[in-house]
Amino acid sequence: TYPLFHPEHPGERTAPSVLTPEEFAREFSAEGAYVEFKKGFSKAIPAAVAAFSNTDGGVILIGVTDRGEVEGVGGNGARGEDRLHRYAGDLHNPGRYRVHRLDVGGRLVVVMAVEKRREGFCQTSGGRVLVRRGASNRALIGAALSEFIAARSLSRFETTPTEADLDSADPELRRELADRWSWNEGQLAERLQERRFVEKTGLGAKLTVAGALYLLREPHRILGKAYVEVLRFRGGDADYDRRVEITGPLPVQVRDTAAFVLEQIGFDLVIFGLYRHELRRLPENALREAIANAVAHRSYEMSGTPVRVDIHQDRVVVTSPGGLPEPVTLETIRRQNAARNHEVIGTLRRYGLAEDIGRGVDKMYDEMASYLLAPPEFEEIGSSVRVTLRMGVVVAPEERAWIAELQRRGSLAPRDGLLLVPAAKGETLTNSKARQYLGVDSVQARLALQRLRDRGLLIQQGERGGAKYLISSDLSPPSGVRRLWDGEIGSMIVELAREGAVTNRRVREHTGLDRAKALAFLARLTAEGLLERRGRGRGAHYVLPGSR
Repeated sequence: TYPLFHPEHPGERTAPSVLTPEEFAREFSAEGAYVEFKKGFSKAIPAAVAAFSNTDGGVILIGVTDRGEVEGVGGNGARGEDRLHRYAGDLHNPGRYRVHRLDVGGRLVVVMAVEKRREGFCQTSGGRVLVRRGASNRALIGAALSEFIAARSLSRFETTPTEADLDSADPELRRELADRWSWNEGQLAERLQERRFVEKTGLGAKLTVAGALYLLREPHRILGKAYVEVLRFRGGDADYDRRVEITGPLPVQVRDTAAFVLEQIGFDLVIFGLYRHELRRLPENALREAIANAVAHRSYEMSGTPVRVDIHQDRVVVTSPGGLPEPVTLETIRRQNAARNHEVIGTLRRYGLAEDIGRGVDKMYDEMASYLLAPPEFEEIGSSVRVTLRMGVVVAPEERAWIAELQRRGSLAPRDGLLLVPAAKGETLTNSKARQYLGVDSVQARLALQRLRDRGLLIQQGERGGAKYLISSDLSPPSGVRRLWDGEIGSMIVELAREGAVTNRRVREHTGLDRAKALAFLARLTAEGLLERRGRGRGAHYVLPGSR
């Protein structure tokens, strides 16, 4: 029987938050093949993680003596959990893991559940390969090590040779790749082999999967659905009304997909005082990072499934074929990093289309927060990973415009706006509420409140733990913000027509409306006799009545 928290059987029993000492003793009677006791956050923990990763998984219980006596970790739980994540980060390719808190008779035990690695093997920071043998962690050496590595070694699919010859690589794409990597043209063939873009076979030099993604104009011709499929949904419709395939080399897919989605979702046009604010409904950097991650970390072995982007009225959903690469889980996605396709993601960074390792997910969080939008949502759906970016969930466009105006004046840091909006609505802020709004710890929450206080945007009442913060009476509330209404938009379109012929695209660029709303305005202005339609289909344009 496996112990209560064994990761191989997560669905059979739910890990509780509380156990009596008797229940704990029944579940974890002694150390063994799947259980390790640690009195504190010992430096020996990484060895146990590596051994469990390389064998059948297991659990490490911190706050328990070697004899199974529960002493707890006292008040060191949060700090100790951070140490566990650092321990895992120091290992080479650990298995997935989860950290869980357990109350045993009023004493805190921290549980680290480690999964068996499905691909490759784990090594300690010193390069040792450990396995679990009974209640011990044993280092493999000699023939045992060679046999283990041979059995567990993983050949990455991105370096698999394709049918495409090196000579079929597009010359312009070859020059661009060489430029991005700062390669000398005379050494290009050698460098392509070093980066595993080319593999020499009995049939000659062949592009690998990674090489085809960067050096062919249409890599999907030989790799299957190695492209991005974009579906647009209107309103609450279950069926899409437009489908687009965005193909080409990987950098083109990322750029073109981001540009197309941004065009489709439009922006909110808001006037604050003398200034007109065109507020993107999603931050470009967050959207591009989500798309870049999807194409770079996807499983190209799943050749029958493209990366998919769904555009809804209130959200954009990016789905990538293939699960999260080990050791990343949904719980550790901001703490751990791994790449299924090392050459693909490394080269995408050279093109400036992906963040440095470990920064991509944080970039999405930071960018969404700076736009006062809800944080990205990550899901693992079967064998795919899904990222949802929601539009307009946290604050209204009018409030975003007000914050944007304060940022323009240089008096507000981007994330701090998440505190200023509720304060402007009359809410009294505390450290606890600031932590909730910002998703940070108490120290960062206090610093954010003090920044707003020091800039004269909030007034502090009380000291230390009892401090409360109110909106400054000198600060103009967001009631002065207004959105452009229908009549104003109609007048703006007519003014555009005075400058020349108006198209649907031109209306979208100046108003932030989506395609359907822009067409509705043009149709209404035409019906009212304020505009005349000329041409049909894609050639349709609108002019003032009587214009030549």
